[in-house]
This record gives sequence, C-alpha cells and structure tokens, in this order.
Amino acid sequence: MTSLAALPIDFENLFTHSPNPYVLVDDALQIAWMNNAYLLTTHRSREAILGLPLLEAFPSDPESESYRLLTQSLQRVLDSRVTDEIALIRYDIQDREGRMEQRYWSATHTPMLNAEGKVAYILQHTVDVTELQNLRRLRDESGLVQRANAVQARNTNLSAETGRLRKLFEQAPGFIAVLEGPNHIFQLTNAAYREIMGGRDLLGMPLAHAVPEAVDQGFVALLDNVLSTGDAYVGRSASFRLAQGEEPGRQRFLDFVYQPIVGEDGAITGVFVQGHDVTEEASLLRRQELLINELNHRVKNNLAIVQGLAAQSFRAIDPAGDARLVFDSRLKALAAAHDMLTERAWEPTSLRQTIERTIAAAAGEDAERVDLEGPMVPLEPQHAVALAMAVHELSTNAIKYGALSNEVGRVTVTWHHDDEGMLVIDWTERGGPLVAVPSRKGFGTRLIERGLSAEVDGRAKIDFPSDGVHCRFTINLPARSS
Repeated sequence: MTSLAALPIDFENLFTHSPNPYVLVDDALQIAWMNNAYLLTTHRSREAILGLPLLEAFPSDPESESYRLLTQSLQRVLDSRVTDEIALIRYDIQDREGRMEQRYWSATHTPMLNAEGKVAYILQHTVDVTELQNLRRLRDESGLVQRANAVQARNTNLSAETGRLRKLFEQAPGFIAVLEGPNHIFQLTNAAYREIMGGRDLLGMPLAHAVPEAVDQGFVALLDNVLSTGDAYVGRSASFRLAQGEEPGRQRFLDFVYQPIVGEDGAITGVFVQGHDVTEEASLLRRQELLINELNHRVKNNLAIVQGLAAQSFRAIDPAGDARLVFDSRLKALAAAHDMLTERAWEPTSLRQTIERTIAAAAGEDAERVDLEGPMVPLEPQHAVALAMAVHELSTNAIKYGALSNEVGRVTVTWHHDDEGMLVIDWTERGGPLVAVPSRKGFGTRLIERGLSAEVDGRAKIDFPSDGVHCRFTINLPARSS
C-alpha cells in the first residue's frame, strides 16, 4: 500500500476544489487567495476581490456587532498567534443582483506563521449557517442558536477579561514571571521582568539556558528548593548581576518572592515569581551606613580630644580633681548615650532603654532601687541624648545627696502623654535624707533645666519637697500607641 507521503499531492489544487469555503488573508488583512467554494458562497469572482482588504471586499458598518466580532477575532489571532473561533456571527453580503442579503456564519481563523514565528497569513474557514438560523421551530425546540449566542457572549466576555488581565500583568510596576516544571521553563513574563533580564528571549526557555548567571548566583537552587518543599522563599535586597557580553553587568538588588504553584491534584507544578528592583533603596541604605560610621568615628575622636583638653585644663585649676571627676562623669554619660544610638544606627530608641542604661551607668547596683513605669515610647536621637544627660545629673545628685545616698531610699520614674499630646516624665525620690531648697542653682540644675529646652522642644522643673527631690520633664513628643 502506497503511503500518503509518497503521493504527488497538489495541496493548492486540493484546497481549491474543497467543498469547504476557505480564504487566505495576509497580516494586513488583504485577500491573498480563496478557493472555489468561497467564491460560490459569497457570490464573488476571483478577479473582483483578490488583493482587496477583507473588510473592503465585504464592507460592514464599523459600529455594528458584525464588524466588531470579525475584527476582534482577527486581531486576537494576530496578537496571540492562536486559532480563534466565532461560533455565530451575522454578516450580511451582497447577492448577485447587488442587494444586501442577511446571512449568518460560523468562522474559524487559523494563524500561519513564518520562519520568525510571526503571523504571515490567516486562513479563514467559513460555514454558512443561515438556514439553521432561519429554522425558528428547530431553534425554539432545541435552543441551538440561543446556546450558540450564549457561548459566543461568554467567549467574548472571557476574551475581553483575559485581555484586561494580560494588560495589567504586563504593566505591573513589579517584575512578574511564571516558571513551569523542574527545569523552570518560562511561561509568562511581564515588561519589568524582561527589563531586568536585558530584553532576552525567555518564553519557552529553561531558566538555566536563558539566564545562566542565575545558576552561579544561586537562584536556580532556591527555585529547586521551592519545588521540592512547597515552601515559599522571600528574598530581601538580593544581589543579582546580568552578564553584558564577556563583562559582568550592573549590580542590582532585588526584593522578591518565589511562590509555589499548586495544581488541582495538590502537586507543585511551577513557581510564581514576583518582586521589585530595590537597587536605588539599597544604594541609599549603604550610603547612610557609611555616613553613620563616619559620624561615629568623628564623634569618638572629638570626645577623646575634649577629654584630653580637660585633663590639661583641670590640672592647673583643680588640684584635688573633684571638678575633673564631675566633668569626666558627664562626658561618659554623653558617650554612653552616643553608644546607645550607634547600636541602633541612629534610629529611634526607646525611652525606657535610654533611662535604664543611663541610670545603670551612674548608679551601678543601686539601679535596682529605681522603679520605671510607662508605655512604650520611641525617642528620636536628639531627644535621647538630651534626656540621657538630664537623667545622668539626677542620678548623680541622688547618689551623692538624695534617695540613693543611703541604704533604703528609692526613686520612681514614670511617664505618660497628657491631653495635649506632650510627653510627661516624673522623677520622684523617697526615703533619702531630708531635702532643703538650695540657696543657689548649681551647674547640674541649670543643665537639667536648660538642656531640654536648648536641644529639643521641652522643659524641666525641679522641686525640693522635704521628703525627696521631684523633677518633671515635659517634651513635645506626639503620643503613640503602646
């Protein structure tokens, strides 16, 4: 028996004499070829329509549903390179006498691709279903046409919705990709993802082949782990370089999520990739870290210089060294506040931590006799330094003359936000020696009262009741939830 492949078949002659109507249009929708059945069905001659645009050979009102259904179907084929069908379309054409004739059709549009994978031609197969449409009794009994109309409407709505989703996917500000199977084959990518990948051809390609740099930089191993475990992976400021020829390209930093895609049977079929390019933010953060380190270095150098100057100055005017000790104590308090902020990279610190560490530095074990009570309150760096200096002065005074100068005294520090949103801090001493109002204000008192107002928008008031010193700080700091 002779095989079909061995027969000398003239396919053009075969299609020309096929009983099914066919017409071929190019990518500009101009008629390039038609068979005899198509000419018979449409009442046209080959010479009359060959080379004409399809919509000129068979004109229709651009505002009509006929025009819309036909043009949308053809455009979908051009955009997607996938066959599209119109279940039912009314498209009137002229009869042999030139009169418009009401006709109904079912059409299939099949793309024919060139070597570059682009649509070169569209083959339209049309079936005249006018008689079926006109058989009202059959329509009423079987509901065939109504079902066709419903299917057509659903397909139209689904196609429109799919188009909207594709546009949203393509225009998303973050990068998105869908990878399928153990080789991580690209199924979908959006514009942001393709930009990061240097505009490379990705669809249908395994990640390791399309982007070999991803293997060496560990991204493929991460994807393998997501597929094997089903656990999503979140990357933060991950470094990525795309090769530019023989040279390494620009370094990027990416925040991303590898999310497993689970099929209906529960099996993991692929990975959904979503993320953002945070290169600019990462660069700014590294620059900020550099500046903070430089600031810390300069501050420590300045403190060392001040301490050296103080040693030389106090040697001549303070033989006993008492003033020098007070000065050193204050300088150490300033350095301790600076160290605390350095640990947090000059980010806001907590009020409780500021008070606790300042008191501990000054009072040592006696810090256990200081009770703290208040909500969680973050402090900006300038507030923390000013408050630390004031609390240091109060702690030193309590150790020398107040509640912490004996074995039984205690100090209570409380804080809250008042009705105007101001932060109110109360320092209250009890159980120490009897207190008398001082005849003059010392430097420590002036430091407390003036320090807050000079550095931040705040004030301090010190009272001297006989049972213990009381100091109230009021700082313009908006209330926050605890």
